[in-house]
Amino acid sequence: QVQLVESGGGLVQAGGSLRLSCAASGRTFSGYVMGWFRQAPGKERKFVASINWNGRRTLYADSVKGRYTISRDNVKDTVYLQMNSLKSEDTAVYYCATGVDGGGYSYWGQGTQVTVSS
Repeated sequence: QVQLVESGGGLVQAGGSLRLSCAASGRTFSGYVMGWFRQAPGKERKFVASINWNGRRTLYADSVKGRYTISRDNVKDTVYLQMNSLKSEDTAVYYCATGVDGGGYSYWGQGTQVTVSS
């Protein structure tokens, strides 16, 4: 079993930055793919970014490319999402997730709210 706890969300003005963190515990973290997803009010959850076990392969949704950066620290069992140039449409609950690479996301955090005011 893996537990994921997100932090770092909050209220920020458009154009500002936030860094989300997701701390993992309960199982070996280093071999797993990590991802960030978000869900805006009334909308379905969508993929934001992912990073493979050694950090050498990252993927981003088109909507965040060039503004967001995903990274991980396998010593601290933590994945990060640096969000810059935030827009009002980035407002959502952000979730981190993990799973075996290629096997889908099996574990999810509880989410952290990000609100961008225009």
